[in-house]
Amino acid sequence: MARVIPYNADLADAYRNLFAAATLRPERAGEVARMARRLAEPVRANRYRTVADRIGAPWFVVGILHALEASLDFGRHLHNGDPLSARTVRVPKARPLNGNPPFAWEDSAVDALLLSGLDAWDDWSVAGVAYILERYNGFGYRRRTPPVPSPYLWSFTTVYVSGKYVADHTWSDTAVSKQCGGMALLLALRDAGEINVAD
Repeated sequence: MARVIPYNADLADAYRNLFAAATLRPERAGEVARMARRLAEPVRANRYRTVADRIGAPWFVVGILHALEASLDFGRHLHNGDPLSARTVRVPKARPLNGNPPFAWEDSAVDALLLSGLDAWDDWSVAGVAYILERYNGFGYRRRTPPVPSPYLWSFTTVYVSGKYVADHTWSDTAVSKQCGGMALLLALRDAGEINVAD
């Protein structure tokens, strides 16, 4: 497992500065707004709240991770998007450890978030959310020289231009992520008045 980069004041400032500078790319703004509306639908948001209440996180963080890992599909594990009909096959493998498939989405989601330590996290500011999202996916983009804003966070915003791992340990400077980033969704949710998140 890759080494986790510690959260500190400098990193928090960097996240805040990127978020303050970020705007949705005009050609992607409609798509991001539609995804944010879908994520915030009452029935969907209530499922996120059920999980969030069990671990002590905001509902929208659960929803954003669900968008990133499973394309908002409640038939897939929050760990990595594998089907709930079996334990996970991709990393992290063989999750959840307890219970038998098919798994309830909520139970599997709680397992994923506990495994990632979200129950022990209490900074749900813009910077804290950005850190949790980047930690969930890994810090490989930050470790590049020069560092590249992670598309897992910043894709579909003006902060991210290009550069992507196209396979495990295979980098392309010119590849561009086609997935909406988590901070783009946070921006859209905030701008739509769906959430309040501290700077």
